[in-house]
Amino acid sequence: MKKITFSPLGDHAIIIDFGDGTSLEKNHFIHKYRQMIESSPFPGFIEAIPAYTTLTIFYNPTVVGTDFPYKTVKKRLQRFSFPANTSTNYKKKVEIPVCYEEPFALDLKIVSNHTQMPVEEVIKLHCDNIYHVHFLGFSPGFPFLGGMKKKLAIPRKSSPRLKVPRGSVGIAGDQTGVYPLASPGGWQIIGRTPLKLFDVDSAPITLISPGDQVQFIPISTEEFLSLEEELWQSKY
Repeated sequence: MKKITFSPLGDHAIIIDFGDGTSLEKNHFIHKYRQMIESSPFPGFIEAIPAYTTLTIFYNPTVVGTDFPYKTVKKRLQRFSFPANTSTNYKKKVEIPVCYEEPFALDLKIVSNHTQMPVEEVIKLHCDNIYHVHFLGFSPGFPFLGGMKKKLAIPRKSSPRLKVPRGSVGIAGDQTGVYPLASPGGWQIIGRTPLKLFDVDSAPITLISPGDQVQFIPISTEEFLSLEEELWQSKY
């Protein structure tokens, strides 16, 4: 990375900024650096939260044990050698079943018209990819997925929906993602999964973690309803 800066975030966190511009290589670098810190944590370390171009390190200033915890943590982080390569040991590959049929595919025809591709081709391109989870954000468990085909890129909606159903799979720009919870949102919705990506009663509470890989698997409406019922029964 050409330019890496350290900045305080309140009195209990530090942001490591890896420079402008997003790329898969840069995000691999960030995850590799995160893994190094987590494997050899400093006193007071709580967690490391990755994003597209930053890594935020949370710490307990009382455990750091100095009068200037930020400066101490910064020095300790700077002692880590930045990884020479960006190869990442993925935690896991998650296959997510998605129904691209009505009434789940709210904006699929809009995406088809915008990309000038048949609906079937849009679905095929979306499912053929293996995506990289850059980070979780926006809402609990929402995965920002990189690696989508440029041909599928489409702007966000000019007027966001007040409520996007839980499990909705969307596209915004050249990224794709899944809404873990019902919430407002402006992404173009092309399908829905019956899986729960965020569940406070599960361990871990998120189905997907930063650094994971994701692939979407097309299913029919009948399969969606059957799997949804199966998951509901297994829960209760």
